[in-house]
Amino acid sequence: MINEEDKKYLEEKLSSLSGKIPDSVIQKLRDAIISYPANITKEEIDKIINLTLKDYDVSLINPGEAAGVVAAQSIGEPGTQMTLRTFHFAGVRELNVTLGLPRLIEIVDARKVPSTPMMTIYLTDEYKTDREKAISIARKIEYTKIENVVDSTSIDMASMALIIHLDEKMLKDKGIEPDEVEKVIRKLKLGDFTIDRPDELTITVTFQNMDSITGLFKAREKILNTKIKGIKGIKRAIVQKRGDEYVIITDGSNLEGVLGIKGVDVSRIETNNLHEVENVLGIEAARELITREIKKVLDDQGLDVDIRHVELVADIMTRTGEVRQIGRHGVTGEKTSVFAKAAFEVTVKHLLDAAARGDVEEFRGVVENIIIGQPIKLGTGMVELLMKPGVR
Repeated sequence: MINEEDKKYLEEKLSSLSGKIPDSVIQKLRDAIISYPANITKEEIDKIINLTLKDYDVSLINPGEAAGVVAAQSIGEPGTQMTLRTFHFAGVRELNVTLGLPRLIEIVDARKVPSTPMMTIYLTDEYKTDREKAISIARKIEYTKIENVVDSTSIDMASMALIIHLDEKMLKDKGIEPDEVEKVIRKLKLGDFTIDRPDELTITVTFQNMDSITGLFKAREKILNTKIKGIKGIKRAIVQKRGDEYVIITDGSNLEGVLGIKGVDVSRIETNNLHEVENVLGIEAARELITREIKKVLDDQGLDVDIRHVELVADIMTRTGEVRQIGRHGVTGEKTSVFAKAAFEVTVKHLLDAAARGDVEEFRGVVENIIIGQPIKLGTGMVELLMKPGVR
């Protein structure tokens, strides 16, 4: 532990760093030195601060650095080594998750709905260590329709009745009682009908004023598609043990719906649906999710890409206050340069439209300057060096 005299010295040294390095780095440095278990001397404080300054200077990019091109190259080159694969959750037939290149394309295209929407739901202290409590929350979340717990249905044309046979195993799996199914059917607006229960697992719905077989089939469809419980969009909810706590993995995503469930830790919910996060939690949360998801895809493939390149992509996608794709309908399509847009896609259309509007090309970016053979405004091209011959 650092003594009071050295602590005072540390504060003096750290205050002198203000303006040289970000305040967040200074705070992390302060916390790390103060919480270090061994005693730290003034000489060691000087050494730590000097090393921090050196590392920070090395991490800065040079003026005129082509940050966008470097980021694109740094992500694009390892991207060529990615696999086209889908991960399958062991023991769960229906649950897959898209990984690798398809997932990366999905993120930068800012797809409205991912091909395999998923959530990881963490639970509060009261629920996370108890498997039964975790299962009860999973059952509450899983969207369950009557057809999910039905073994078979048959139609009695003579008495205009629909006979529903419930599946005992599925009822137990979903945590639903036969009486709950009957209660849901009774609330439906299907005209005049009566319900009989010949046995525990059979429900007979007899219609009084039904005059056609088509009407009976429509009534059957309506009954089978009726919700018993759960949150829309979540097809499956599986309880898994991670470390010493239970978490719920879902097939499907509905962030807004899950936030209101008791026992769910709202500060740790994860979803892979960008637009859902943007709508519920805001653009900053969406920006953070883009960074995490791209980094996760790269790490899963064993590809080492500096986080700053990924953050630049996330910043560009969210800088206008909404998530936009990197493509002609998003970031690239909103460039002000006519030549830059024309060089990307649909060349003739862009040039004709620009000519009709009377647009002016100002040659500020990289692409448009390369097209006409001018030096680009990057690196040494950012400055103009003038020289007067014969003057010393």
